[in-house]
Amino acid sequence: MKLTTLFLTLITLTIFSCSPIDPNKQIDEGNVKGEIYESKEIGWSIEIPNSWAVTSKDKIEASDQKGKDALEKSTGLELNTKELKHLISFQKNQFNIFASTSEPVKEAFPGEYQSSYKTLNQLIYQTFIDQGIKADSSSGKEMIQGLEFNTFYTTIYGPNGKVLLNQIMYSRLMNGFDFGVNINYNNEQDKKTMIDAFKKSKFSTK
Repeated sequence: MKLTTLFLTLITLTIFSCSPIDPNKQIDEGNVKGEIYESKEIGWSIEIPNSWAVTSKDKIEASDQKGKDALEKSTGLELNTKELKHLISFQKNQFNIFASTSEPVKEAFPGEYQSSYKTLNQLIYQTFIDQGIKADSSSGKEMIQGLEFNTFYTTIYGPNGKVLLNQIMYSRLMNGFDFGVNINYNNEQDKKTMIDAFKKSKFSTK
């Protein structure tokens, strides 16, 4: 289930590090020059917002494992994440986080990707329920720089019924890769900062 590995960070990525780090050591592919991250493999570049910190790779991997464990427990399936690559991830704090990933994909038949994506949405929602987390979700499409992305929106509630966290997932096939972006936020200002950065991305499709 290739699509499942794209969004492991969705479930438990609530980490933050203020220590200065080398951003190029925190990614599996691409490079960071100044405030610009570029992935030639995907054909994507994005400007990291001013004052936002690049997330450390060890924190991302630890969070991935927690998410993987939760999905496997919920679905009863063993997930293969060996080909998953972490692209750029940055954050304001533990609740406002931008994370991106890629994974090579070869469709066995036309439309397989979209079919798998719908299944993934259902699995993610069910995983929240299985963990005793109250959540609402919806899916759709959005155009960014002339490219159509799948979108999946989730609102997570605390025990008191108040909104704890909002999440937006974007995904599409890019140059033979399953490209995904997760945006976690708890306020409109930081949401706007991350979405504006993503919508100003530059893409080059082969």
